[in-house]
Amino acid sequence: MRILLGITGGIAAYKATGLIRAFQDLGHAVEVLPTENALRFVGKTTLEAISGKNIDIDMYSDVAQVRHVEIGQQADLIVIAPATASFLSRLATGLADDLLTNAILASRAPVVVCPAMHTEMWENSATQSNVRVLQDRGIRVMSPAVGRLTGADSGAGRMPEVQDIVRYALMGELNGKTVMVTAGGTREPIDAVRFIGNHSSGRMGIEIAKTLRDAGAQVLLIAANLDATPNGMEVIHVSSVDELEQAMNREVDAVVMAAAVSDYRVEDPFAGKLSRSEGIELKLIPTKDLIAQYSSTHPGVFTIAFALAANIESLEQIAKTKLIDKGVQLVVGNSTKALGSEVTDVILVDSQGSQSAAGSKRAIAELITQRIIDHFRQ
Repeated sequence: MRILLGITGGIAAYKATGLIRAFQDLGHAVEVLPTENALRFVGKTTLEAISGKNIDIDMYSDVAQVRHVEIGQQADLIVIAPATASFLSRLATGLADDLLTNAILASRAPVVVCPAMHTEMWENSATQSNVRVLQDRGIRVMSPAVGRLTGADSGAGRMPEVQDIVRYALMGELNGKTVMVTAGGTREPIDAVRFIGNHSSGRMGIEIAKTLRDAGAQVLLIAANLDATPNGMEVIHVSSVDELEQAMNREVDAVVMAAAVSDYRVEDPFAGKLSRSEGIELKLIPTKDLIAQYSSTHPGVFTIAFALAANIESLEQIAKTKLIDKGVQLVVGNSTKALGSEVTDVILVDSQGSQSAAGSKRAIAELITQRIIDHFRQ
């Protein structure tokens, strides 16, 4: 694959040398295109020595070859690392004022952007707005790492390590696949103002949807009572189990049922508002098992269910039982301790066995996404 590696003017530009070598070691042809400011941080001689190619950033060199178009058209993948706040702004507005931005606009290749800057700059509303614009256009924006920055400060904004960038950039193996992800928790009405719900934050489902998007999949996110949802995907907002069932009536390649679906609903919800002074008895009836229903009517779809248990020791057996009962290909078991938390312990169970994992919900989402990738590789 022909990779165009753009380097912009930040202190992390020195890491691009390792990125060149890493892509080359995997057999890819790398064309390096630094900006003028990037060459203030890493020398042209160094980049030429490592890439094995001459570097000319002058947009007006070899005009007859129309280089600003040719470079972009020849690329199979464009990776920008590091990407400064200034670069993100220029790319978001379509400003083509140097050879790199011209090449990007002239290319139909997938674009991966790896921002690197101080925390305050990364979290600034202008930067975040530019990131959303790029994601809405289908550009994959890799979240920066958290760690030591220039000077004594630390935080979000550090350029990820080389191998993490390589893995992310080449992860687009789900191109052409549509994946449906459910997230959040359903609510079943008691009356016009009260409901039966749960404590699901939707974080796990959101992280899975984001990693699938970043892997190149077309993501349909069905958000059950979630206010904030990611960019770069189709989102359907639902509230109840019935609404979720209707939204799931889609033909897709894979389903990740991460939403916490109510097990029961009120048989006859009150049309108005119940008075507190009135004693009431609620008759609860079971709701439909949506993922079991979907897997039975869509046998060719790769389906993933979740299992929740209070006792971590019994989780594997519960997950194994659900694997059979629901007719899915993978069950992700987690404990009630994960509700509302940024980290989780899970066990992944399929027909081949089980795998335990612990870490951030982002890390677990990447593990689940890799399982989906592995399935479609077969």
